[in-house]
Amino acid sequence: MEAVQSPIIPVVAELIRNNPGTISLGQGVVAYGPPKQAAEQVNRFFEDSENNKYKPVQGLPVLVEALGAKLKVENGIRVGAANPIVVTAGGNMAFMNAILAITDPGDEIILQTPYYFNHEMAVCIASCRPVLVPTDANYQLQPHAIASAITPRTRAVVTVSPNNPTGAVYSEAALREVNRICAERGVYHIHDEAYENFTYEGARHFSPASVSGSEGHTISLFSFSKAYGFASWRVGYMVIPEHLLVAVKKIQDTNLICAPVISQYAALGALQAGASYCKAKVSALLDVRAIVLRTLAGLDGICDVPRADGAFYFLLRMHTKRDPMELTERLVREHRVAVIPGTAFGMDGCYLRVSYGPLSKDSAAEGIGRLVSGLRKLLS
Repeated sequence: MEAVQSPIIPVVAELIRNNPGTISLGQGVVAYGPPKQAAEQVNRFFEDSENNKYKPVQGLPVLVEALGAKLKVENGIRVGAANPIVVTAGGNMAFMNAILAITDPGDEIILQTPYYFNHEMAVCIASCRPVLVPTDANYQLQPHAIASAITPRTRAVVTVSPNNPTGAVYSEAALREVNRICAERGVYHIHDEAYENFTYEGARHFSPASVSGSEGHTISLFSFSKAYGFASWRVGYMVIPEHLLVAVKKIQDTNLICAPVISQYAALGALQAGASYCKAKVSALLDVRAIVLRTLAGLDGICDVPRADGAFYFLLRMHTKRDPMELTERLVREHRVAVIPGTAFGMDGCYLRVSYGPLSKDSAAEGIGRLVSGLRKLLS
């Protein structure tokens, strides 16, 4: 465990607590909460005393059925005996389940850099080795590099789209190619789709598990945390090959037994609200995104802002050799604005992740304004 990196979010959160008035551009959450249908379902949870007891490891049957309908309509994924659903306590648990189910100690998992830090941490916790494959200058996949990184110890290739921490949306062609490579080389394709509802500028989300014949090697991870404002409710789900179901159920039964039943009821309510709830919120987020982009233009010459058509992040590539953690600390202490250093995502050099998900129009103008002003002063 000493070899596993410490999660950066609590470190930055402590900095924020010690510097009141700081605007956070750090944590990846949204400003809104769950739809009213979620609260209505929670009330129904309390109507049945049996809900205080353990429920199926795989998830409430009514929720699993609703998720199957959602996946068919929104993702083009037809679930069944060959690729069952497992409801988890968030997307991170789904990823941990997957890694523990498919690996032995010493196996390799291919991650794209920049990676989502909890993915890298999970691989290390499982006593496996993360193999890092860089994305291109626009943070897009490089399938040829992924193929070259596969060895006899490789067990999976991990992709995240829309991406955390870059906001990049991977093309359907690139994801199909990665999925094909995984099938050809006999490794799993783990695809994280936590930000599936957050796309802009005509970008389209694509689920590799919708590819015909992908059921046997594709593991898809989903979350309610972002689209439905469910971060603290801890509900996610995974679609897995049938031959992994026994292993995943062993792992989940040991760590959790079942996802919190009250949260599963709330998730059912969220699905009843449907994609239209998310779309309305994403539409409002477009205004915030426009403010962020317009204000970041003030950093021209100080950093690059690679294209980001998804999620609610920008990963700034700074034109300096300064330590990104030092910059992060000084931005909080001297300018009352918080970001996340790129080192947490496996990046060498100076990168800073900006999250605009929790911002309003007013706080976006003020927060990004502080960031631009602070960086200009610190790097002048």
